[in-house]
Amino acid sequence: MSKGKSRLEELKALVEKNPTNPLGRYGLAMEYFKLGMYKEAVDEIRAYLALKDDEGAAYRILANSLLQLGMKEEAKEAYRRGIESAMRYGHQDMVEEFEEALESID
Repeated sequence: MSKGKSRLEELKALVEKNPTNPLGRYGLAMEYFKLGMYKEAVDEIRAYLALKDDEGAAYRILANSLLQLGMKEEAKEAYRRGIESAMRYGHQDMVEEFEEALESID
């Protein structure tokens, strides 16, 4: 990380330089999520998912961000898509985690 630049600024610059780099988008989404910038996290994780077939973890960020924004139906759909993705990649623990999370949304 460059002196004087925040991690967020570094990741934003990386994405601006190469907007089709899925890892840059994922990293930026994670940083937004950590900072409680949920709308921005949703935007970036959706951009990431448009570029890459994720194994499931990105849907956790998407669903949790949507829940923080009060968007329960969209969060449920994110978990459903995450379950499908995790199943495709054989991540049974993630499938179970997402199923439990989906059931807990009132």
